[in-house]
Amino acid sequence: MKKIITLIICTIISSALLAQTEHLKFKGVPIDGTLSEYVTALSDQGFILLEKDGNIGALEGDFAGYKDCIIFVSTLDNKDLVNTITVKFPDCDTWSSLYGCYSNLKEMLTEKYGEPSECVEYFDSSYQPGDDREKLYFVGFDNCKYQAVFSQLNGSIVLSIEHNSTISYFVLLQYYDKANSEIIREHAINDL
Repeated sequence: MKKIITLIICTIISSALLAQTEHLKFKGVPIDGTLSEYVTALSDQGFILLEKDGNIGALEGDFAGYKDCIIFVSTLDNKDLVNTITVKFPDCDTWSSLYGCYSNLKEMLTEKYGEPSECVEYFDSSYQPGDDREKLYFVGFDNCKYQAVFSQLNGSIVLSIEHNSTISYFVLLQYYDKANSEIIREHAINDL
């Protein structure tokens, strides 16, 4: 009987330890390893390497039904461990195309991961924009807050509407791996 109880306890502990180190996945690839390893894994899936410099790799390819997306693979300078994947969807020149991309991705993410744990969708102004041009203007001047967060046990996924300037508007999708983010955080704490 003692052997059975010991075996059950060992199985439970092993399962708990494995669950703690399970990584969030991007395109079926666990977000783990070095920058070079991860860039190679994405290249093997058909993404084209644009640049690899320091702690960021940039690739281009089709993702989630959208062509010509840019995928950024990130690590910290002092720790070559991938913890964040960012997808920049193609620029949109109208609010309707920008919001359509955001809504479509949010719907697919909700189908896969469940309802967002956090969701903010509004224009930050007492004056609410009425037409497409005004809505883009609000995006360009940081008065548009559209973000959905999908929290998972092994990390989080953040979908948002963003801009680089008042002429570049796009949807951004970011994957944050919890296990590697904690390792990187611990490494940073040790620096203190």
